[in-house]
Amino acid sequence: MELISTRAIKHSDLGYNGTLFGGQLLNFLDGDVVAYAMQICDTPRMVTVLIDKCVFQKPIRESQLLKIYAKVINIGKSSITLHVEARRHNVYTGVQSLVLSTSIKF
Repeated sequence: MELISTRAIKHSDLGYNGTLFGGQLLNFLDGDVVAYAMQICDTPRMVTVLIDKCVFQKPIRESQLLKIYAKVINIGKSSITLHVEARRHNVYTGVQSLVLSTSIKF
């Protein structure tokens, strides 16, 4: 998998429980992965067709890093499907934990 994005989680990204808001995570994923798909396919003409099942496995807190990884699963005549992982990165220990794994089709 290729690292496609790194973001520092800030206070404005947090939900009511003091962790990254799930909708914000999906926003980050969709925006960053579509840019990666555009780069691979050499076209800006992309729309999100499908985001597969999303199970949020770990919380992300303020000041942790969110790292997004992706790899191509399939390229068709008019679509591309990518496997995507979001991982939290502890800046003090360097340890990464899987937060979300899904497939996105454009």
